Amino acid sequence: MLRITQLKLPVEHTPEQLEKKLLRAAHIKENELKTYTIRKRSLDARKKPELYYVYTIDFSTVNEERSFRLSRGQLQMVSEKPYRAPAHGTEPPQGKPTVIGSGPAGLFCAYMLAAEGYFPLVIERGAPVRERRDDVRKFWETGVLDTSSNVQFGEGGAGTFSDGKLNTLVKDPIGRNRFVLETFVKFGAPEDILWEQKPHIGTDILINVVEAMRNEIIRLGGEFYFHSQVTDILPQENCIVVNGDKKIKAGAAVFAVGHSARDTFQMLYDRGISMEAKSFAVGVRVEHPQRMIDDAAYGRTDRGGLPAASYKLTEKLDNGRGVYTFCMCPGGYVVNASSEEGYLAVNGMSYHDRAGENANSAVIVTVTKADYGSEHPLAGVRFQRCLEKRAWEEGQGRIPVQRFDDFCAGRISSGFGDVVPQMKGGYAFGNVRSIFPAELAASIEQGMKGMDKKIRGFAGEDVLLSGVESRTSSPVRILRSEEFTASVPWIYPCGEGAGYAGGITSAAMDGLKVAEAVIRRFAAT
Repeated sequence: MLRITQLKLPVEHTPEQLEKKLLRAAHIKENELKTYTIRKRSLDARKKPELYYVYTIDFSTVNEERSFRLSRGQLQMVSEKPYRAPAHGTEPPQGKPTVIGSGPAGLFCAYMLAAEGYFPLVIERGAPVRERRDDVRKFWETGVLDTSSNVQFGEGGAGTFSDGKLNTLVKDPIGRNRFVLETFVKFGAPEDILWEQKPHIGTDILINVVEAMRNEIIRLGGEFYFHSQVTDILPQENCIVVNGDKKIKAGAAVFAVGHSARDTFQMLYDRGISMEAKSFAVGVRVEHPQRMIDDAAYGRTDRGGLPAASYKLTEKLDNGRGVYTFCMCPGGYVVNASSEEGYLAVNGMSYHDRAGENANSAVIVTVTKADYGSEHPLAGVRFQRCLEKRAWEEGQGRIPVQRFDDFCAGRISSGFGDVVPQMKGGYAFGNVRSIFPAELAASIEQGMKGMDKKIRGFAGEDVLLSGVESRTSSPVRILRSEEFTASVPWIYPCGEGAGYAGGITSAAMDGLKVAEAVIRRFAAT
């Protein structure tokens, strides 16, 4: 297989024009080209409003050695080995491998175990994904919260009600990332996630993908228990306890519980599982008109066939803190992402078409142990809950909203300006600034004003802020060995909740890593 990079064409090009460009650049005739595959596509907007797509393409010809020789260094020879599971171990398991949590880490762990003949049991505290979708809609419409089936808990994990972004910075020498993307496509995701520079699926499609993955795991011999929360562990008996009374023998228990399973963190801590607090970030959701972001990115508000534009901004402040945007949702919605009564958290969500009027993203500031004043492993959880309690009180159970001009002044807004909220769940005016300690609030203000120099209008007076964005990542790391086991050796911490991932793709990849560890150790059942 040959690879060519830096093929540049105007964004309005046709597939025929792309193929002709490939033939010219590779110095081959049409009848010499056997197949070609887009490997990567990115947008070049350096000369906006003149915009170009830049391609990396893998292709084969009737005589690849000759094509390579004639290219004079323009082509690369590539040979990629597909991702494979490791050889099976020999230790007899004391029970089925049990995966606690069915977010991306748990689903991909279970999928790999099932494919290798290990017949995993998946235990999920929440509902199947379609039932969960209905529970979430009911919450957004009525404010009635199901604390086990919501934006955070249920089949698919927190990422199901997000933008479904699939980019990751995790290094991947053995092909896990590609395998994750190909698996998503296999179960219904659009094929372009395999090559887009910033791939995403969207909540509406993710629901179908998650359900299809579950059905395949079941077909391969796996089982799912929904509405089943792991409430205790019996370390000496290799047992987990479900819903307070049901004991299940677990050959290996993979805890892929997500970043919001605070009661599970407490239970594991009480049972002596080694863990530590880790740094995370908190902040607000900001909303801008999508047309403003399109104009900044593309040099034009009429984007034609281009996708809704995104951004990623960072600011380093004089106080030493970093402020940055996170989980940017083009054409999306701010959503009430609460999971506990009396506490309120927000997140961002987009559908696949990203057709909403507003763009939103989190603007967050890093917090450390110094901010919550304790070395206790669960001190970060307590800090998150303190902010979420204030957010709930500011909005009286609804999402508190404030114009940026009023945020800077510390006053409650009396009306909206040019930006109207695009939200899932009720909202009310509140003093978002008062949710935060003074230094964090000032850092958010300063960070946004710095970002305004990069995107004009980013800190406009009518820009909307809502809070609190507190679930950016897990505040806990459950310590694990080189064999991926916790201080109790039949427990395998996994994914974002355990502190080893951040986002859908990296969580899925960590699920594969843990599945590999289980496979290397145990014989198939």
